[in-house]
Amino acid sequence: MQRKTRRLIKITAIIIAVLAIAYTVGGAFYMYHFALEDMSGKDMKQSWQRLADDYPRVKSWADSLKQTGQLCDTTITTNDGRHLHAIYAPAKEKTLNTALIVHGYTCNSVVYLYMGYLFNETLGYNIFLPDLHAHGLSDGDAIQMGWKDADDVMTWIPVCNSIFRDSTDTKMVLHGTSMGGATVMNVSGMKTPDYVHGFIEDSGYTSVWDEFEYELKEQFGLPTFPLLHASSLLTQIRDGWSFGEAAPIERLKHSEKPMFFIHSDNDTFVPSWMASPLFEAKKNNKERWTVPGSAHAEAYKDYPEEYAARVKSFLEKIM
Repeated sequence: MQRKTRRLIKITAIIIAVLAIAYTVGGAFYMYHFALEDMSGKDMKQSWQRLADDYPRVKSWADSLKQTGQLCDTTITTNDGRHLHAIYAPAKEKTLNTALIVHGYTCNSVVYLYMGYLFNETLGYNIFLPDLHAHGLSDGDAIQMGWKDADDVMTWIPVCNSIFRDSTDTKMVLHGTSMGGATVMNVSGMKTPDYVHGFIEDSGYTSVWDEFEYELKEQFGLPTFPLLHASSLLTQIRDGWSFGEAAPIERLKHSEKPMFFIHSDNDTFVPSWMASPLFEAKKNNKERWTVPGSAHAEAYKDYPEEYAARVKSFLEKIM
């Protein structure tokens, strides 16, 4: 009888272990697919429609730029053979002031022409908007959450400068929202050319781990272990980076150039609590605006005039 009981316990333990492994492995692949293989940001037709629905005035402005040939495309090939795409437009009046604008998660350069409108039409800047890896017309089959994207943006910076410079280099600012904000923070901790004068990050997250941990609990009511650990390992194997290392908050500790932090106090996608540790991580040369009541990444949509005024004020100090 005891032998049968021990055998039953052993079989039960094996079954439980197999089920746990299947749950973990299957869950890791599902999370990877759900979070990093969403290719909706590559639908350019839908992007133009989204821009028209959300910002009809911006869509008319963008159409005018296209018709006059001022909204241009450019591509580069990376050292590992990927083709990356960007759009750009000069200011109405010749200037060295240039904004490199980085879009958010599952968006692209076209969707973020609303921010291009702010810099180009309102502030008189040249604008340059890249499509990040696996977004827009850029190659890629997995989103990089702003981590490996930072290296691509570093490649784009001199390309942007060469387009708009004359006898001297441009005066450049990098602006990013959400995942773009994370990208910009990551870039800020790297050695950028002297003509990059500063950064504006809007609604970025502390780390990919923190963001996915939050979403795992909020959307699915699931604990961190073991899914997040397994998904991070899968990402490390497939893409060469882990959720823990992809931490803008750590890059900010090495950031020296001026940065303007923008976060809503009502953000439920990238939770508002992330704003303070990010701001505190940067040692100096920083400003902050806590936006009242806006949803995630909608500060400009809700407060266009104040957003423009605050950005202009920051730029006047650093450019």
